Amino acid sequence: VTFMKRKFVDQLKWINEKEMLDFTALAQSSPGAIAVNAAILVGWKICGFAGMLVAVLGTILPPMIILSVISFFYAVFVNNIWVAVLKGMQAAVAAVILDAACDLGINAAKEKSILSGIIFIAAFVCDFIFQLNVIYIILAAVVLGIIKTFILRYREMKS
Repeated sequence: VTFMKRKFVDQLKWINEKEMLDFTALAQSSPGAIAVNAAILVGWKICGFAGMLVAVLGTILPPMIILSVISFFYAVFVNNIWVAVLKGMQAAVAAVILDAACDLGINAAKEKSILSGIIFIAAFVCDFIFQLNVIYIILAAVVLGIIKTFILRYREMKS
């Protein structure tokens, strides 16, 4: 996001600083990677759907390509001492995931939604106690969110 601000606000002057701050706030409050969310918003502002598509691809493709190349060669270097050091990064990854989970929990508590609280606790229990695959937990949360949305819209239409 800092790079995007430097490039799009300071150098190219495609957007102003207030817009960048607004985009950053939206990107942080949306699910997903902040850089990708900000790229979506800036790309859309600059050039509509095509700008959004190019911005997302420009944000996602380089890391994906680098990780693909690294994972391809990982099997060859798995016994190398320097590659073994990467195992220490698991603690950092765990900390990042814990931070994200705490943020989600705090947001669910601020919402004061019983359903959000139940989903948060159920997801935690399913993941850490029952070791259920995270994909299933995410899909279940998506289904519950869709059902909740339809129920709310049905109540609005009925009123």
